[in-house]
Amino acid sequence: MDRLSFVLFRGDADLPRKIVSQQSREAHAVPMVSRSAVIAVAIFLAAHFALLIGLVTPEKFVFDEVHYVPAARQMLGSTASQPMLNPMHPPLAKELIAASIAAFGDNALGWRYPATLFGALAIVAIYLCGLALFGSQGPAIAAALIAAFNQMLYVQARIAMLDIFALGFGLLAIAAFMHGFRRERPQALFALAGSLFGLAAACKWSGLFPLGVCIVIVAVTRLMQSWHTLFADSRPDDWYRPDLWPGFKAHHAALCFVLLPVVAYLPAFVPLYGVSLPDLIEAQRRIFADNTTTAIAGHTYMSSWPSWPLLARPVWFLFDKTTDDNVAAIVFLGNPLVLWPALLALLMVLRDFIVARRWDAFLIAAFYFGPWLAWALLPRTLGFSYYYLPAATAASLALVYVLRREGLPRWLLWAYVGIAAIGFAVMLPISAAFIGTSMQTFNRLMLFQSWI
Repeated sequence: MDRLSFVLFRGDADLPRKIVSQQSREAHAVPMVSRSAVIAVAIFLAAHFALLIGLVTPEKFVFDEVHYVPAARQMLGSTASQPMLNPMHPPLAKELIAASIAAFGDNALGWRYPATLFGALAIVAIYLCGLALFGSQGPAIAAALIAAFNQMLYVQARIAMLDIFALGFGLLAIAAFMHGFRRERPQALFALAGSLFGLAAACKWSGLFPLGVCIVIVAVTRLMQSWHTLFADSRPDDWYRPDLWPGFKAHHAALCFVLLPVVAYLPAFVPLYGVSLPDLIEAQRRIFADNTTTAIAGHTYMSSWPSWPLLARPVWFLFDKTTDDNVAAIVFLGNPLVLWPALLALLMVLRDFIVARRWDAFLIAAFYFGPWLAWALLPRTLGFSYYYLPAATAASLALVYVLRREGLPRWLLWAYVGIAAIGFAVMLPISAAFIGTSMQTFNRLMLFQSWI
């Protein structure tokens, strides 16, 4: 007796329909995955090409490239091996810069090329996050475009600093976590997320912040389940369910979010320290001390974490007078037409998480507020607005979440994408040195005294 006949014999008249439905879903799954993969590759190529335009201008160091490029050169043996340069950050991002220098030469292209790769990957990751949250290609593509039109990502993806590497790995990890969040068996996707978080931390320790968010989410969920917590009016869209991840055990969580991140994190140190355990431990102690000690010296462009969402204090990466009335400028300043409206969108996201208990609103809020508010826990006083980059990039998901709400016209989301593109174009002369601008235009774009 075949399976269907056996089921009918037992009287389960609904199961044939369930089997047909499951087969139908499986039949559509492969084309959907293939289409998503093609779109992801297209987004990557388009973003990578856009980020490459004018990359080698200027041909000198920009802002903190003065720290990270010499450290990369040292890894290639082109400078003295002692003292070790820039030991206050993990080595992976600098190793990637060093590999690029070896491939393209010790020049502006060699320094900055890897950043464009990871900037494009970050945009692809937002697209993948959008697929997980919204289940539709249109909103996912819109989220990627809004993230791309935020000047913060554009500027950081064209400079040889560490933040874009941690962002690219971190957002890909968040995308994997989001795709696994609603699955009965999330082990594989959570393991992928943990490994990617380890790589993000191997670039910069701020990559640990979203990993901490995942650990808190899993711990709180398991704690509520151990208390047999139930919502009186449970809904399919609840962020918490008592039957969430039924086969995901404590040892799975330890493997995915502790062991695999460590395994992915440590190999980056081997080229510098070998497999000496005392040296590896000392390297971590040095990074911890340098990143948690209260800074004494100030900085012209330093700012505190509460001011970052307001764009109160940008960072001037470059300001060169090319003629008497023209300048080449790179100002790390987010697109006001993206980040200011995002604050209102985030309030609505919080409302839906708290009142409606929606899982998509919960994840957006978690991966926006977690990486931002984590900076409030550090005792150091020296901070910069580019620390806000991960949260600012995730804010594009909040905007799409609000603009695709039921009752709103579908064209509204795409109209806003157009508005974001206009803001990007207006700000581009002070975001890309190869364009240049007049002093008059530069002063006009500096809207507030704190921006100067």
